[in-house]
Order: sequence, then structure tokens, then C-alpha cells
Amino acid sequence: MSKKLSVLMLTMVLLLTVALVGCSKKDELKEAITKGTANVTKLSSYELKSQFKIKDLSISSNSLPAIQNAFITDTLKDADITLDGVYQKEPLQSEMTLGIHLKGNYSTPYTIPMVVTKDKLYVKLPDLPSYRIPKKAIGKFLEIDPKQLAEQSGSKFNPEIMDPTQVQKLVSEVVSALLSEYDQATYFFDINPKDAKLPQGVEAKQVVQFKVTNDNLKQAAGVFITKALPKAIDVISKDEYANMFQVNKEKLAEAKKKLQSNTSEVSKKFNNLTVKQFDINTALDKNDIPMYQDLNANVEWNDPTSKDNVKLFVTGYMQYSKINEKTTFKLSVPTGDQVLTIEQLQKMKTVAP
Repeated sequence: MSKKLSVLMLTMVLLLTVALVGCSKKDELKEAITKGTANVTKLSSYELKSQFKIKDLSISSNSLPAIQNAFITDTLKDADITLDGVYQKEPLQSEMTLGIHLKGNYSTPYTIPMVVTKDKLYVKLPDLPSYRIPKKAIGKFLEIDPKQLAEQSGSKFNPEIMDPTQVQKLVSEVVSALLSEYDQATYFFDINPKDAKLPQGVEAKQVVQFKVTNDNLKQAAGVFITKALPKAIDVISKDEYANMFQVNKEKLAEAKKKLQSNTSEVSKKFNNLTVKQFDINTALDKNDIPMYQDLNANVEWNDPTSKDNVKLFVTGYMQYSKINEKTTFKLSVPTGDQVLTIEQLQKMKTVAP
């Protein structure tokens, strides 16, 4: 074999090796989450499925009667909240179905479908006795016009607030601001996808865990209060976000200043908190999309002064699927007699249901 041919073959092998390594290369842990969150804003469509469950809850508060403590605990313990949805960027449309499932002696399931278009929000009215929704209105979609509501309140309407992409962009920048202040070696861990207990169908290139323990809680709280939160406030204070959400920038600046001048007092409150478990696992696919995230938060709050005690154990997950595929909506944009305006609903409430 000639030297030229040998060199050529060796070069091709090296290039192939570099290409393969490049395809499977894992990002630095913080960078992976930051990049993944930003990539969600670039998606043209997806389906979303999420669930959060209160696995354990107990409340003992001297500021509330014992019967209220018992009512809250019995109502919310084992409760779960689900949110399933479909999103498409062009033309802008999304739908969501919110499920609220209460257990215990007050077991009541609620399902609330919603449809979002470029300029309207439609919410299907459920049978909620406490809100006294007229029977004729139950099952119809309440049409909410954010522009009209803004005009009635004397504020300006920014249509970007209706675009989930813009909201996700804000979330991305806030996440980046928060994570940038946390030490990677202390709070971030690389989890083998085989050990991450991912649901069937989720093929992850990388799984990153953000974890706070009772040992580093005080340090984590200090970072959050003195560095991460002020940096997040700066993000929200940007003109594009302050205008979109009609946020008063002066009040944000005042809140930041107050926080920075009372960091020691705020930090003391975390001395009453005990963390048994707090971790967030993010599974990224080969395209650096955070297709699956799960949360485990098991904490206790014991205030020696007020004698208030709270135990809370929450688990949850969020999963993206059918990314950038053709969307299939289960709910169509409601029309005709399916729709009620706010004014029509108010008139119906003035007469017997």
C-alpha cells in the first residue's frame, strides 16, 4: 500500500472518528440545560404532557383553626394536576387541557379545556359549584379578549403575551440567569440515561440533574437570594419583557434593592427549612431538546417562633413529544353558540340559572 493511500485512509478514519464523537458529544452540564431551554423557543410544533402530584402533605399552623388545617390537608393530599397540550407556531394556535384531581373526603375531578389563538383565549366552563356558574353556561367556552381587557383597565396590550414562544423565551433567559450563579461541581450531576428511569419512548443523549441537599441548602439559598434572584429580576426588567407583561420597572428595581438590603433577614427564613430531597432531572435528546424533565421535592418547614409546621412531598414531570411534526388538534377553535363572551356570562348570572 502506498504512503499516500495509507495517509488518505488514516485521515478518513480520523475524520470519521471526530464526526462520531461530535455527534454524541455531551455539553457541559449547566450549558446543556441552558441550551436546551433556549432550543424550545425554536420549535415549530410539539405535544406536551405533564403531571404534578402531592404525595404527602401535613400542616400544623397556630394561625389557622385545626379544622382548616385538616380541611387543607385532606383536600390536597394525594391530589394531582395534569396539563396536556398541543402547540403550533404557524399559524399560532395551541390547546391545553388542565386536570385537577382532588382526593380524600373531597374527591372531585375537574377538567378544563382551553384553546389559544393569536388574539383570543377560550376556556371551557366546568361545573364549579363554588363559582355559581349558570347551568346554561356550563360546557360552553368563555371567550377572553386580552386586548379588550387591557383597554378597559387603561393599560396597553402587547400581542406577544399570547405567543408561548415569547413566554418560553423569557423562561429561557431567567433559567440561564439563575443557573449561571450555581457552582457546577456542587449542584449539577451527569446521570447515565440508563439509570434515570426515563419513560418508554424517551431516548436521551444526556441527563443532567440539579440537586440541592440539606448539607448545601444554606449555601444554595444564599446564592439564590444574593446573586441568582437579582439577576433574574434584571432579565424581567428588560424593555421587551416589562412591556409584554405590563410590569412596572420601577417597582422591580425597588424590589431588587429591598432584597439586597435585607439578604440576611431573608436568608434566616431558610434556617427553618429541611430538605429531604430536591432534584430536577433534565433529559436531552440528540438535538439538545429537553424532551423530559422530572421533579422530586420533599421538604419540611418548622418555625420555632410560631410553632408552624409544614411537610410537603411533590413529584412531577413534563414531557415533549411529536416535536416539529404535523400537529393534530383535539379541540377546534370554538364558534357560534359554543362561545360566551364575558358580558353574556355576567348577564346570565343576573337571572336564575
